[in-house]
Amino acid sequence: MSHIAMITGADRGLGLALTANLLTQNWRVFAGQYMPDWSELNDLSTQYPNQLTTIPLDVSSQSSTQSAAQTVEQKADRVDLLINNAGINAIHRDRTIREPQDYDEIHRVYDTNSLGPLRVIEAFLPLTDQSTMKRLCFVSSEAGSITRAHRPAWFGYAMSKAALNMGVRTLFNHLRPDGYTFRLYHPGGIRSYIGGSGVKGTRGGQEPEEAAIPALAHFLESYADPKAED
Repeated sequence: MSHIAMITGADRGLGLALTANLLTQNWRVFAGQYMPDWSELNDLSTQYPNQLTTIPLDVSSQSSTQSAAQTVEQKADRVDLLINNAGINAIHRDRTIREPQDYDEIHRVYDTNSLGPLRVIEAFLPLTDQSTMKRLCFVSSEAGSITRAHRPAWFGYAMSKAALNMGVRTLFNHLRPDGYTFRLYHPGGIRSYIGGSGVKGTRGGQEPEEAAIPALAHFLESYADPKAED
């Protein structure tokens, strides 16, 4: 029986590369699609019609996450691997506190990066509960590290990833006794579209296809006995 994965933010970048990688490993993949006009994910669906199902998903919307979970439930009896990859950054991220802040934009970043994964986990728990693997994965960032903080700006993104890290720890405290295992991962700098301008960034040190290889290896790494001490 093939394993079943659900990936958010699979339209492009790291999410698309993770989806493609899992498909080559014969996984059944449900891919959250936020931008239906972006062609790459649809191209993968054509290439893997029996393995890949795309699902409309906006992680900042509770109704959207619940609808996505219901769609998966109609097609599968469980989800083994849930990868929370969807994330955004602010267009005005480089503004310091001496410059006007766009708080609506910062709120949108936080709502997507911090609360989005909680909405997804809540909606998909009935499906992940049915799995023996029970692996929950989260794409975070060094920008969320308190000890390594060095930027004078990036309020929305850095604060949202710090909040995500705490949220994952809280989920761990509650779900670990039920057999869940967790992967919280910083993939490094990636040339991606996360900047919000619609243009692929050039400053990252690696392409998404490169970053997906170690990321997926980490996500699929053998997990310890849930009863073991961490």
